[in-house]
Amino acid sequence: HALVEAGHLERRKTISRGLKLAGRKVRTLLANRLRIPLLGQIVAGKPMPIPDDAFAHIPRDTIELTRDIVRQQEGLYALKVKGNSMVDALVHDGDVVVMKQQREARNGEMVAVWLKDRGETTLKRFYRERGRIRLQPANPAMQPIYEHPSNVEIQGKVVVVIRQLN
Repeated sequence: HALVEAGHLERRKTISRGLKLAGRKVRTLLANRLRIPLLGQIVAGKPMPIPDDAFAHIPRDTIELTRDIVRQQEGLYALKVKGNSMVDALVHDGDVVVMKQQREARNGEMVAVWLKDRGETTLKRFYRERGRIRLQPANPAMQPIYEHPSNVEIQGKVVVVIRQLN
């Protein structure tokens, strides 16, 4: 009753459970949301091979965020994190990362990387060094991965981390 009186809900007396969101603020909030496809998992640990048909069986789920969390809409996708190599960057096993699809990265950015020769992917911080790429975990118990630049393909960079509380 209080929400109806405050103008946040409308009640339709002729319909059972006939409640509807009302008010300009609520309509603006609903208009400012966007759906981002949840495409699967990314390993935050030792790189893991991805089978050729890895995306064939993935349900086309989506996550919904508001534009105050993610402003840009084009080229976004989400991945569920498996592993703990990025815990000091506040990315834990079971979290969801929202990625911006891009092929370039600056030093220090957290990226999804495809290691071409091994057919493996991983989530790490990216650094260009003299003649090599360093993929740095954010976990002191794990060692960095060093690769030749021609073997590293950036798939996207992390723009949002969504914590999964259990």
